[in-house]
Amino acid sequence: MNLIKTSFISAISTAVTILTGFVTNKIIAVYTGPAGLALLGQFSNFTSAVMAFSTGGINNGVIKYTAEFSGDDNRMLRILSTSFIIVVFCSFVVSAPIIIFRRHLSLYLLKSESYSSVFLIFGFTLILFALNSVLMSVLNGYKEIKKYVAVNIASSFVGLIFTGALVFYLGLYGAFLSFVTAQSVVFLITLGMVARSRWFEVKNFFQGYDKDSLVRLGKFALMTLVSAFTFPTVQIIIRNHIADRVSLEAAGYWQGVWRISEVYLMLITTSLSIYYLPRLSEIKETNILRKEIIHGYKILLPVVVVSALSVYFLREPIIRILFTGKFLPMSELFAFQLIGDFLKISSWLLSYLMIAKAMTKLFISTDIVFSLSFLGLSMLFINLYGVVGVTYAFALNYLLYLLVMSWIFRDVILANSEAVHRENTRA
Repeated sequence: MNLIKTSFISAISTAVTILTGFVTNKIIAVYTGPAGLALLGQFSNFTSAVMAFSTGGINNGVIKYTAEFSGDDNRMLRILSTSFIIVVFCSFVVSAPIIIFRRHLSLYLLKSESYSSVFLIFGFTLILFALNSVLMSVLNGYKEIKKYVAVNIASSFVGLIFTGALVFYLGLYGAFLSFVTAQSVVFLITLGMVARSRWFEVKNFFQGYDKDSLVRLGKFALMTLVSAFTFPTVQIIIRNHIADRVSLEAAGYWQGVWRISEVYLMLITTSLSIYYLPRLSEIKETNILRKEIIHGYKILLPVVVVSALSVYFLREPIIRILFTGKFLPMSELFAFQLIGDFLKISSWLLSYLMIAKAMTKLFISTDIVFSLSFLGLSMLFINLYGVVGVTYAFALNYLLYLLVMSWIFRDVILANSEAVHRENTRA
């Protein structure tokens, strides 16, 4: 399945996700306001980090090796069984401190202990998310895109229903609760979907762990867990800094524009995860690798440019439709945020190669450096220019990241690929 076909199929899922996301955003904005949206951003960053740790960070590894070993049933069996053991172990290890320190977490992240029960429920249901995540990664690796998309569509509707009902009856508490309960239903949907796949048999997940598979998946675990910890943590710190230096409402404005960026870029980021990671994992030849990257730029970047320009010129109607009139001050944040979005996708097309080629040390070092640089630049520019400064930092940080990724692609990745090709040719 090529990039265009994958993008078209994933566009169906993305369209549903965007539409349900619009409705969900509107509900949350109306019932919680900018301050509530800021707190939801804090909770979302926390849950995304925790969810990554609950899977042991192996999702990208499962995608890569499922794609790579799809014709080798024995090696696939070892990957499936090892990944299941990792996920079960990690989800229980992560759940325990969430349950124990639920009051402290509620007070630090949400400014009140009254939401501690949300963390309690989250801790007990985390295993369901972790299992769902691994099953979705296997679907992606096997390129069962139709099933993958069907689950994502179902997930969007479940999230909308849960958010709408719980926010309507319980307000901000209901918004937090919807984040941690919808995953239980989605897991049941995924389980029903994969039950008809040829690779799915319950016994396949109970074959014990395999040392070689553990080492292979461990490389991806390091990459994912560093990303899962660094960037969400940086966002939490920045949001707190905005709240302290400007206001909690201003932090909500930044969360709002960030959410819009996530939504309109969803087609691109979905195509990258569904198509690019398995595809780049398969490619061995340097010339083909280079052509695939250029092909991605030709198709995806024009879409980003048109989308970003549309969002910029329609920003005020978009704010009124997605949020409320109370969020109009965030219109000043769009210009450099959208420039940063373009630079981000440009750099991600290259940085995915580090994941696909399991370049663990390089990925981790660049991730840490640029997360910290974003934090430092944000602190500096917020102090100088107010909340709009965080968008200046975002754009500048991704410009620097793109320059570094271009150098890595040219001088490291392609050079390594050529060396491997020459070695294989001699053999």
